[in-house]
Amino acid sequence: MNDDGRPETLLWDLACAYMTAKERVIESGYAHEIDWQENLSLCCLTEREFLREAAWVILSSGMRETVIRRMFPEVSRAFCEWESARQIVNSKGDCRKAALDRFNNPKKIDSIIKIAAHVVERGFDSVRQCVWDEGIDYITQFPYMGPATSYHFAKNIGLPVAKPDRHLSRIAEVVGYSTPQSMCQDIAEFIGDKISVVDVVMWRYATLDKDYLQFFSDPSLAGTASTDCGFCWLEYRESDALSERDVTCPTYHAKT
Repeated sequence: MNDDGRPETLLWDLACAYMTAKERVIESGYAHEIDWQENLSLCCLTEREFLREAAWVILSSGMRETVIRRMFPEVSRAFCEWESARQIVNSKGDCRKAALDRFNNPKKIDSIIKIAAHVVERGFDSVRQCVWDEGIDYITQFPYMGPATSYHFAKNIGLPVAKPDRHLSRIAEVVGYSTPQSMCQDIAEFIGDKISVVDVVMWRYATLDKDYLQFFSDPSLAGTASTDCGFCWLEYRESDALSERDVTCPTYHAKT
């Protein structure tokens, strides 16, 4: 049994399914998504990245990722390529008009402008420090940052969280977890990947395989009976995970 009372065999099965899913995600051409998530660090986050990811998450709410990906470059141009919050605020009328020409949702566009105004008012260094200190509680103060979008944004700026979207919530339910956060955290600790990497792998796999729920809930589909799978994670040690952490960052505790 592991610390939360879950039998190790069940966690082993889930970890094997995860590694098979990760392999298939990479083979399908999405290794760059894993690399991007792996390299994210709140310590190194810039104002431009903060604004861009806030906009991405706001626009993505309730929309297909493929739709937002197609129109996002034009929205970015409307918002001065996220050069700075001050530039957006100083040109907010022109930015708003140009953005609405491409994405006609005034509430979402105005929310992006309000976040830029908050950054101008507080200063980006102060905002980033508040994210460090308060995590999700701080992010939920922003417009359009609800129970799911706040975690999505937090994940996309480098916090160790999993977003409770419909795919991950369904997977968590069928494998016996109360939240995607606890599921991804268990897998992350067992394998040695970041929680956010586990999130992006499982989410992307779910978009590739319509039978993803059966895949994660049925160990035989992930080939867990084989002990000769050759994955380097079998040699993973807790010390390896500790060495991967950015020790210059303040400790962040995910709030679930």
